[in-house]
Amino acid sequence: MAVSAWVTIPLGPVPFTLQMFAVTFAIVLLTPAQALAAISGYLLLGAVGLPVFSGMRGGIGVLAGPTGGFLWGYLLGVAAAVFLLHLVRTRTSWGDGRGAVAASPAEAAALTPAQRVGRFLRMYGVEVMAGVVFTAIAYACGCVQYAAVAGVSLEAAFMVACAPFVVVDLCKIVAAVTCARAVEAAVR
Repeated sequence: MAVSAWVTIPLGPVPFTLQMFAVTFAIVLLTPAQALAAISGYLLLGAVGLPVFSGMRGGIGVLAGPTGGFLWGYLLGVAAAVFLLHLVRTRTSWGDGRGAVAASPAEAAALTPAQRVGRFLRMYGVEVMAGVVFTAIAYACGCVQYAAVAGVSLEAAFMVACAPFVVVDLCKIVAAVTCARAVEAAVR
């Protein structure tokens, strides 16, 4: 996650980074506990001053600054996203094989190609939705803190800190889910 924060393109008060990609990738690929530990560790390392945040910055000042709400939002967003994925993976028969209700290898082998494609697309859609949930929560937290620190309205905060990134972040979500699926398939 730290490396993704170092890839920075300044676009006003909120820089463009690959963090949304990296965190969504972790949400999809890791277990809920691993994803929460990864984001918590990242925030802790940054809070104690290691330069893991965008622009090679670190410290409590970054977390308390205008864009710190996005970082806090990562933790809340990851928690919500992994909870959503956990529910789907463990409580649906079309989960991706990681849940208690998912088909056994023999049952999965008996599926027709159309059934396999349907399962894949449903799970892919849920994973993209988990990325959207994560991003929406990060945006909400980021807007609130940006508005409070910068002394602007929530609408102005959204227009400056979020609106320019919505389309790009949606593309990063789709790319992260696609890459996570490819890595998972290669590792199996």
